[in-house]
Amino acid sequence: MSVENDVKKEMRESLEHYKEDLKNIRTSRANPSMLDSVFVEVYGSKMRIRDLANITVPESRQLLITPYDSSNTNAIAKAIDAANLNVQPVADGKVVRINTPQMDESIRKDMVKKCKERAENAKIRIREVRRKYNEILKKQKQSGEIPEDISKKEEKLVQEQTDRFCKDIDCICTEKEKEVLEV
Repeated sequence: MSVENDVKKEMRESLEHYKEDLKNIRTSRANPSMLDSVFVEVYGSKMRIRDLANITVPESRQLLITPYDSSNTNAIAKAIDAANLNVQPVADGKVVRINTPQMDESIRKDMVKKCKERAENAKIRIREVRRKYNEILKKQKQSGEIPEDISKKEEKLVQEQTDRFCKDIDCICTEKEKEVLEV
């Protein structure tokens, strides 16, 4: 029984989670994905902004949110304000405008620090997957389900996947850092 596919699947899920997590880190440009974590209380339930409105980027530092139902304009602005994204939404008639302020050096460094923290957390999740499957292999070897040579081969495959996914996380983190530090 090869565990390689299961390991890849779980590690890929951790990598995808990390990529989604990075979307919430601000860069010097306006990005609609920075609103993905914001939920608005409308129609008796919480909904994502992208389900309630069209989000466009008319300028490099501005988001324009056009609600499908203009009665939700103020609720969207309040939800963005409450999300503490360090942006100031302005309800302007039937639209919400968000001007992303220029980031100074200290904010950029803080964002890079967040990138690195999230990268390390993603690597920890990858290593937990490795530990889990190494323990499964160890139990299978001890119970006699698989011979020792196959167990060693599988452990080597698990380690190779761990190294590959950790390297992918580092590359993604480096790209995000470049994006954040861009003036």
